[in-house]
Amino acid sequence: MPAVTSRGRGRRTMSEPNMVPFIDVMLVLLIIFMVTAPLITPSMIDLPSMGKAAKQPDVVVHIVVGKDDQLELRAQEKNTPVTLDTLAGAVRRAQTRADGSAAERPAVVISADKAVRYESVVKVMDTLQRAGIERVGLSVQLAN
Repeated sequence: MPAVTSRGRGRRTMSEPNMVPFIDVMLVLLIIFMVTAPLITPSMIDLPSMGKAAKQPDVVVHIVVGKDDQLELRAQEKNTPVTLDTLAGAVRRAQTRADGSAAERPAVVISADKAVRYESVVKVMDTLQRAGIERVGLSVQLAN
C-alpha cells in the first residue's frame, strides 16, 4: 500500500517500486548458478600437433610471403619472384621439374613474415586450393 504524505494543502501518494520480488528472483538465480557451475565439466579441444607425419617429403616447394605482400617461390635452391596471378602455374612447373613421380608431387609450404597480414596468407592458400594443389602446409617457428 503506498504511503500517504501531507505537504501543504493536498494529500499525495508516494509510489516506490517494491524491490523484494526482484531480490528474491536474483537470489534464486545466484543459488542455481552456484550449484550447477561445479557440475559442468570443462571441454577439452584436441589440437593437431606438428611433426607427426610418417615420412617427411624429400622435395618441398616453399612460397615465402614477404613484406608488402611480395611472393617468392623457392624450389630446388632457386628463388623466383612471382605474383598471385602466376603463382599456381609456377608451383605446377616447380612440382613437375622435381624428381618425384606424377603421383607423388612435392609438398608446398607457405612461410610468411611477422608483419604480413593473415589475409595475404589466406589468399595464397586459396589460390593454391583453386588450382588443385593438394599438399599445402604452413611453416611455423617455435618460440624458445
